[in-house]
Amino acid sequence: MSLHPQAKALLQMFEARNAPSLEEVSLQEARGMFEQSAKLLNKAEDIFHVEDRKIQGYQREMKVRIYTPSDNDRLPVLVYFHGGGWVIGNLETHDSLCRSLANQSNCKVVSVDYGLAPENKFPVAVEDAYLATKWVSEHADELNVDKNNIAVGGDSAGGNLAAVVCYLANERKGPSISQQLLFYPSTGFEYTESYEKYGEGYYLTKSQMKWFREQYLNDETDTLNPLAAPMLLSDEDTALLPTAYIVTAEFDPLCDGGENYSRKLTNAGVQTTYICYPGMIHGFISMAGVLDDGKKAITEAALYLKEQFANKVK
Repeated sequence: MSLHPQAKALLQMFEARNAPSLEEVSLQEARGMFEQSAKLLNKAEDIFHVEDRKIQGYQREMKVRIYTPSDNDRLPVLVYFHGGGWVIGNLETHDSLCRSLANQSNCKVVSVDYGLAPENKFPVAVEDAYLATKWVSEHADELNVDKNNIAVGGDSAGGNLAAVVCYLANERKGPSISQQLLFYPSTGFEYTESYEKYGEGYYLTKSQMKWFREQYLNDETDTLNPLAAPMLLSDEDTALLPTAYIVTAEFDPLCDGGENYSRKLTNAGVQTTYICYPGMIHGFISMAGVLDDGKKAITEAALYLKEQFANKVK
């Protein structure tokens, strides 16, 4: 399919603004640009309750934001890791998305402000993500959530963290994770066909990805570590992973990586739902204020989660 008219118009708007690329400005400016963009491209909906807390991370305290859609007892919970190449993004950039996921899936969402690179190199973000998930499980009674109905999710770099947390939860004998929700996840560092075809002119660029990788990883050897590249997990470890819902965008350099990971899970016997949104670009779920398919993808993912959570209870 060709580029969706709404995505095309959005890319033209970005081009007309003639703003520098993220890797061409200071770290502070890059983070500010991403946050400003998120405000323009999304509209936050009302929700029953939102609370910010601080918990202990791998090397420091970190913030989590807890979204509660109703006053129902023992809601299921989604622990969510934001995207941004492990370098940019925060609780604010993904506030709108988390509200929508909580409301539409009727689960609590715990959004995690994990340590960003380059101040926090690999594997700090991985360990923060794991510790946040463990904290949710250990504090299930206090949070009024069902510890047997915990999902993890994330977009892009956050999808990478969610996938890796599922592996670590098996390795470290807990916590129990029932679902993984991955939006256009970064699954490895190999050069795929979609990386070559869509790495320029479709929002996420090759030069940005190179910059993100340089900020996050310590050196090239980290690209071969399954905790950075879950595509490298063994078949035996992959077979133990929880049910997966994976979303990609057709015009995204990461598209093939997400599809290949879904195939890896399926081949290992993991129940996996894979959806590629035609005509869409990387980040489209975080552009739901201007891209109808962003809204649609959130709704479909939330309904899937709701159904899976309900099945788990039976």
